Amino acid sequence: MPIIATHFTKWMRLLITLGALAGLLSGCGYNEFQNRDEATKAAWGEVVNQYQRRADLIPNLVNTVKGYASHERETLEAVTRARAAATSFQITPEVLNNPAAFQKFQQVQGELSGALSRLMAVSEKYPDLKADTSFRDLQSQLEGTENRITVARQRYIVAVQQYNVLARSFPSNLTAMVFGYQVKPSFTVENEKAISTAPTVNFGK
Repeated sequence: MPIIATHFTKWMRLLITLGALAGLLSGCGYNEFQNRDEATKAAWGEVVNQYQRRADLIPNLVNTVKGYASHERETLEAVTRARAAATSFQITPEVLNNPAAFQKFQQVQGELSGALSRLMAVSEKYPDLKADTSFRDLQSQLEGTENRITVARQRYIVAVQQYNVLARSFPSNLTAMVFGYQVKPSFTVENEKAISTAPTVNFGK
């Protein structure tokens, strides 16, 4: 009986210790960090999905424009190069914690947005292209995708803001230091201005 009682006492102490540890972690924000971190990853995944959706539209868009404006070679090649640069950028979870890599991601996507704007401007010079059913369908898809990109980016910005507030606030900032939760980079003001004006999708009469 004494041996059984001793083992029982040890198990009780262990359970109490584990319970206290769980309560401590919860109280210092560890669980909230887990939730916020997963929320930023999910929001980022949607950003990447929408950018990929845009990239998938570009080959057909370029080919359609080429059919009516093949001599606009410089503009067509610029879009193709920008798409290649954007799709070749390796999107990994580390990007979310690497300001330099995140800035590079913004740069290549911004360059693609600018190239697309110039491509869409070309259509204004070609009435037959603007009237083409395939082109108008691609315009519609591109417009919808750009809207989804904007929404996805805004959701990511909010998710990162909530995470970063937790990482910087006391006492949860102590938990961030202990467990290595670093402040995450987000989209810059300059980049937001660029994305809000490009590319322009104009359904001319």
